[in-house]
This record gives sequence, structure tokens and C-alpha cells, in this order.
Amino acid sequence: MCTPEETSLLQSEETFLALLGRINTLVFHPLLLAGEPSNSKDQECMRLLLQLSVQYQQLWDLTQASLRTLRQRLNSPATVSLEALHLLHSPDLFLEAYRRYFVIYTSCVVVQTFQKATRKKSEFWKSQRKALKQFLTNVTLETSGAAALPHVLCQPLTDHVQQYVLILLRLGDAVGEHHPARELAIQAADRFVTLQSFIRQALDKASATQDLWETLGNRLVDALCTADRRLLQDSQKVPVVASPVRADRVLLFNDVLVLVQGHSFQMFDLKLVWVEARMDGYGFHVITPEEEFCLSAKDAQGQVCWLSKVSQAICQALNGKKDIPGLEKDQNQEGIEPPAARCCLYTFQTVDRFRLATYDGNWFWGKPHGKGTLKWPDGRNHVGDFHQGLEHGFGIRLVPHGAEDKYDCYKCHWWEGQMQGYGICEYADESMYKGYFRDNLRQGFGVLESSPQAPQPFKFMGHWHRDKKNGYGVWEDKDRGERYIGMWQADHRHGQGIVVTQSGICYQRTFHADKMVGPGILLLEDDSLYEGSFTRDLAYIGKGKITFPNGYFLKASFSSGVGRGFQTQGVLETSAHPLDPMHTCKRQLGLDAFPVESRWQGIYQQFQEFINLNCPEETQEVFLGFHIQTAKELRKSQEYLFCDRSNPDEVSAKIKDILAELPTHREPESLQLYLQKALKSSVHPLGKLLKLLTLAFQATYSGIGANKHLLVLAQEEVKHHAKEIWAFYRGLLHVALKQQDQTQEENEGTEKSHPEAYRLVLPLILPCFYPELFMLYMLYHEKEDNLYSQGISDLSLFPDTKLLECLDVQKHLWPLKDLTLTTNQRHSLVRDKCFLSATECLQKIITTVDPREKLEMLEKTYDEIEDTVSRVLEREYKLPMDDLLPLLIYVVSRARIQHLGAEIHLIRDMMDPIHRGGLYDFLLTALESCYEHIQKEDMRLHRLAGVRNQKALW
Repeated sequence: MCTPEETSLLQSEETFLALLGRINTLVFHPLLLAGEPSNSKDQECMRLLLQLSVQYQQLWDLTQASLRTLRQRLNSPATVSLEALHLLHSPDLFLEAYRRYFVIYTSCVVVQTFQKATRKKSEFWKSQRKALKQFLTNVTLETSGAAALPHVLCQPLTDHVQQYVLILLRLGDAVGEHHPARELAIQAADRFVTLQSFIRQALDKASATQDLWETLGNRLVDALCTADRRLLQDSQKVPVVASPVRADRVLLFNDVLVLVQGHSFQMFDLKLVWVEARMDGYGFHVITPEEEFCLSAKDAQGQVCWLSKVSQAICQALNGKKDIPGLEKDQNQEGIEPPAARCCLYTFQTVDRFRLATYDGNWFWGKPHGKGTLKWPDGRNHVGDFHQGLEHGFGIRLVPHGAEDKYDCYKCHWWEGQMQGYGICEYADESMYKGYFRDNLRQGFGVLESSPQAPQPFKFMGHWHRDKKNGYGVWEDKDRGERYIGMWQADHRHGQGIVVTQSGICYQRTFHADKMVGPGILLLEDDSLYEGSFTRDLAYIGKGKITFPNGYFLKASFSSGVGRGFQTQGVLETSAHPLDPMHTCKRQLGLDAFPVESRWQGIYQQFQEFINLNCPEETQEVFLGFHIQTAKELRKSQEYLFCDRSNPDEVSAKIKDILAELPTHREPESLQLYLQKALKSSVHPLGKLLKLLTLAFQATYSGIGANKHLLVLAQEEVKHHAKEIWAFYRGLLHVALKQQDQTQEENEGTEKSHPEAYRLVLPLILPCFYPELFMLYMLYHEKEDNLYSQGISDLSLFPDTKLLECLDVQKHLWPLKDLTLTTNQRHSLVRDKCFLSATECLQKIITTVDPREKLEMLEKTYDEIEDTVSRVLEREYKLPMDDLLPLLIYVVSRARIQHLGAEIHLIRDMMDPIHRGGLYDFLLTALESCYEHIQKEDMRLHRLAGVRNQKALW
């Protein structure tokens, strides 16, 4: 059976639905047919009316749905349960539809939409006065019918909500305490009571806001009046005084805080307003992005009133609520503190550095703080980290370049608003700088390289000071085919410098502001040496001395001029003088001019400073640089590089993980494996240091820089790099042990740094420098290696037995027993069979770059020779030097190792000093003797004579 309350609800819905239909015909149709709006204000009114009409239609549809379920219930009470009523089953749909309707309705009230819409048809609405009054109760209409419109569109709906509350409460009482629909009815009634409260608040705030507009001048109303804006507090009702700024009136809206002074005003977006109660007096601080001021009330009650309302309004604004607070979610807003950290958009107006820039990102107490983006009207923009209102951390800055659609792009670290630490800059002219900055200027080590398509392509790698080249650096002029290695000052070559040309000519001069001054040393491609003054075009001028490769020298005065050609006047000395190779073909440049300790201080400085600060994780990228895998990634968007500057496949790049692991690898074998892994890693500090040193080495000694007169310069650098890398490792270990409250053992002291650098570090880093270094050794020993190669070529013509005989190897040491040969074959065409194992072992010397491994191969070659002889003699036999040297010459000649002179001298120069004077030193000396013996002219003549006697055999 249906209850009387259900019948009452049915009748109420039928009556209300009919009422909605009449209002729609009488009000909405004329309003929406008022014609096209003529200005922006009329367009806004029409937009609101259309929205109100849509929400009105949704209420119509919901009421129809409710009426439909009620009729089904009354017609079939046995099959349709009370709980199936639309009003009980889905009350939230009704509440949301009413909420939206009254939000738009109050917006129409605030901006006087109804008055503006009826102004053009005032006579029509005056004629509708009686018709409109039938919809109203307790309302007196003394003016035109247009004044009745707001009441007609509001009172019937509020009355119907009241009917819902009353009928639902009666329905809950009527069905009985245990009926399943009782709880639904009571809950729905409570929800509609909440809706009533919301509607009253919305209407009150709209009315107060409308009243406010009438008290303000037109200029203020035009600037402040918007459909979504509601007045929350007025200093004329609850007094408050602003200081140090001056304000006649303080207005708090649901989205902005306004200070009114005469006919002007200041407006602050609540999303970017922070408030903090003062401990003294009855005021509170107000913090905004560009201003701070205090609002003071007369008493504690006024302070609490303002502070709570401002805080609540800020919270609502941050939650995206430009309209009246919602139903349930806003009942507990009071007492909630607005968050200090926020994410908002703001355009600066007065701050000098950010003037007219729009910031979109994270804020903290009125300042950009966290990740964000700055955009200026002139095209500049910055994406990155901010701290207390300044760029701080990694950031990417785009700076437009003139009128062209080109930019300078800075991808680097910032410290308190300025570029600081490692960064990469891609300039508008397509040149690129990779290096360190300080105070927005290039400072420390850096590489500047032009585009390959530039009119005068170049590359500079070296030290910078206040945005200028200063100190030691390498400049490559790709247009002239020259490389300058030396000192700089204020972007000019200044001090000692070496110039290497593509043709092989090189010279050392003193420079002053890019001009050569004083005498210099000029080494020509034919190994002639000139000492004196000369021009940049290498024309001799003034007094000088030329030393020729044959030992002759010319002391003269040189001059040249237009039409006169090259002239000289002096003495040519042709008497026999012992030739000092160090003054001609072996002359080394730059040794005294550039002490190895001072060459690449810009690289070491950053890494050492990182250690001195105890390796703070937040500055790891600042000092050590960030990791970019490929140039393609470097050219990607700002957002990509900002988020991803590491290789996920690498070992951990976090310094805290590195420092935690370091002390676990202190045993020699474990340490060697760890160093090997760290030096190969592109994210480990040791690997990053090695990579920078490798780039500097290649920039100096590869390509044009591959000149034999720079060998010792390069050799010194490699050894010094090993010592510095070992010192850097020791520094990291010291910090790691300090953080773990451990101490270094005495046997780990720095006095062992040089031996450890040779034993552990040098073999690991040598592969990085080996190609360029070995090329220098090859060029340095080119003449000797050519003689050696010719000797090897001559000796290859001999069969084994003849070569052994020619080398005076005692016949009882010949390993013919190892060969299955006839008697005739033993003395004829046996080739490359004797001492084969020793020959193959010696050939492996070129398969490794580690000097120690090369020496081990040499030792094994000696053992193989001795084992072969012992097998021939069928007893253990230790070879004396007189027997060893001929046999070793034989093995060397059969191994046919190219550039053996370069190999021998590289091993001797780079081997661990601990081996000097020991077995390895002895074997290397023996190999060097063989190398020199093969080069000798009398040995070659002896061989050739033997070859002529053997022609019949071939």
C-alpha cells in the first residue's frame, strides 16, 4: 500500500512541473528572444541566461523522472518498491542540479543580468506584471514586471525544496522504524536541508555583492564586477586597516583581495596570497608575489574574523572554486590552514628581474620555489628549479637573438639567480659552449666550438675567466689548418705558445695581445731548425740561425719586401760538427713554458672543490657536469632535458651511493676492479674526470696536433693525469670514510700516491690516450723505424738456418730436432719454423696497451727461447747474454713487429718505476739492443752480401 505522503509528493511534483512549464513560456522564451547582443556586456548576459536555461531544463527533466517513478509506485505498489523512487534512489542528482542552477542564478543577480535583459523591452515586462505575480507569495511588486523576474526564477524553486524536506520527513515517520526506505528518506531530507542552507548563503552573498557595486564608482565596478565574484568581507562592516600601504577600504572576495584607495585599487589573486597571524596586536601579515603588508583589526574578534575568512577563501580558491562553496565538502573549511606550497600562474609587474614575465609553477610563501617556467614578452623563457624566488638548480634559458628567429639556449645550473657550475650553451650562430659558469659568465674550464659551416670554423678548449679565454688553452683554426697550444689573456694569445700547422711545421713564440714578440723557435718539415724572429706567415726577419739536418748552420740577417723577394746576409758554417738531434729532429717544445701541473687546472679545480665541500649531493651536477648520452638528446625539448639527464642503464650516479660503496673496495684486487668499472662509467665522478682529460688530450694532440715535437709534452700529461686521478680517488675515499666515521689506515697515506698511480691507475687510463700518444711515438721514431723495417725486410729473405748462421748462433742451439726434415732440408729452405712459439709470443706485444702486460709478453718470449734451447740440449740451460742476443735478434726479425722503436720507448717511458733496474728493464734493454742492431748499416751490408751468395737457393 502507498502512504498518503507518497500521494502528497506526487501532487507536489505535478504542481511544480506545471509551474515550471508556465515560467518557461512566460519568462525564458521572451528573454532568449531579445535579439542579438550589441556589446560584450550584453554578450555576457546572454551567455548567463542560456546557461540558466540549460540548468532550468535539467530541473524539468529531473522532476519528470521523479514524477514517473512516483506514478509507477502508485499504480503498482506491489512490484515497485518505495526505495525505487528517483528522489530516494538518487538524491545527489537533484542536489547537484539545484546547486548548479543557483550558482548561475546568483551570477545573474551579481551582474544584474535580468535588469539588462529587460531594459530594451520594459513596456512588455510591465504588461506582464500580473502574470508574473501569480508565481510569487509574500512578495510585493510596486514597480514594473521586470523587477519581478529575479523572484519568479528563484522563489518557486526554493519553495519546492522546502516541500521536499517536509514531505520526506513525514514519509520517514510514516513508513515505520524498520522499513528499509526510512533511512533513505531521512538522509535525503538532511541533504535537502543542506541544500537550503547553501541556497540561503548563495543568495545572501549575491545580494551583498550586488549592494557593494551600488556603493562603488563605475570605474571600480567595471574593473571588479564579474559573474563568479562574491563579496565575503568588507572593512566597512568589520574594520581593518592596511599598512604600510594606504587603503580606504579593504574588500575580500571569493577570488581576490582588494585594497581601495580613492578611485584606484590594488587586487591580489587569492591563490597567491599567504597570511600569517602577528603575535603582537590584532593584525596579520599578507604576503603576495610582489608586495607584503599588514592588516590590523580593532580587536581580537575582528582579527579572527578576517583571518579565518581570508584563509578559508584562499583554500577555496586553490581548490578551483570560483563559485559559492559546495555542499558537503565546505562544511568543515573553517580552521583549515592554506598550504604554504602551491602551484599557480602569475605575471610579474614590478619586480625588475622578472618584470612582465609570466611564471607558471610551484610557489612557497609568495616566491617561486620548486619547478617552474618563466616566459617574458620579448621571447625569453626559463624552465627549471627555483628557490626563494630565484633560479636555483638546473634550468634551461632561451634568449632570443636580434630580429631573427634564433635563440641562445643555456642548459646549465643556477645559483641564487645566476648561472653557476657546469652548463651547455647553444648560441644563435650555432656555436656551442660546454663548460663551467660563474655569475652568468663563462668561468673555469670550457670548450667553445663553432658550427662546421661557419665562415671561419674554430674550436677552443681551455680556461676562461669572466667570459674570456684566460690561462692555458688550445685553439684550432680549421680555416688556416693551425692549432695554437699555450697561454691566453682577455681572449688574446698572450704569453708562451706553440703553433702546429697542418703541413707539419711548428714553432714556439712569445705572444702579446695576439702578436708575436721576440725571438722564437721554428721547426720545419725537413727537420731544419730556425731560431730567431719570423712573421705569422713564417717569413724570417732580423737576425737568426738556421740549423740544417746535416749539421750545417747559417747565421744571418733576413729580410723580405715587395719586389725584393727574400734576402739574407750571413755566414754558412759547413765544417763538420757532431749533430745534436735534440736541436733538430728530436727537439721538444713547450717543456719549460708549460709545467705539466699548470696545464689543465680548470678541470681539476672543479673536482677538487667538490671534494673540499665533502661531496654534497645537491651540487654533484654543478661541479661534475650532467650526463647527456647523445647529441640528439641534447637538442631535444627543454622539458626532456630538464627531466632526464642520466642513463638508466648505468651504475648508480648518486654520490651517496658511490661514497657508500667506495670503502668496500680497499683490497688491491677489489680496488683494481672497482677503479676499472668507475673509470669506464660515464656517470661516476672518476669516469667524468677521465672523459674530460681525454677530450683535452685529443684536442691537443690529435689531427693537426700529431707532431713529434710535442711527444714529451703529451707523455708528461698522461703521467700527471694518472697521479691526479689517484689523488681524486683518495679524496673521495677520505670523504666516504669520514661520513662513515672511519679513518684511513697508515699504509693508505698519500706518500704512496705516485707508485699506486703507476701500478693501478695508469694501465687503466692509458687506453684512452693511447691512439694519440702512440702516434706521437711513431712520428718521433719514424726514421729509426724505417731503418728497422728495411732491416727486417732484408732478413726475411734468409731461410732459418742461414739466418741463424749469419747471426752467429751456435749450431748446437739450433732447434732442428724439433723439425721433421731430411738432411738436405736442414741446410736449405727451412723458413719461419725455428723458435716459432717465442716468435708468436713476441707478436702479442702489440695486442695490449698496458706497459706491464707488454713486459710480461717479453718475459714470456725470453722463457720460450730458453725452453726451446733446453729442449734441444735436453737439459736445463740458462742463456748467457752472448747467446741470448743473437737468438733474440732472430725472434725479433721473424716477429716482424711494425714500429718496434715506438713500442720500446713507450714501454720504457710509461712502465712502473718499480721495474727499473730489474728483470723487465734488462729484457727491455736486450730488445732495444736487437732493434738497434737490426738498423746498423754494416749489418745490412753483411746481410745483403749473404743474400747475393744465396741467390742460387731461390
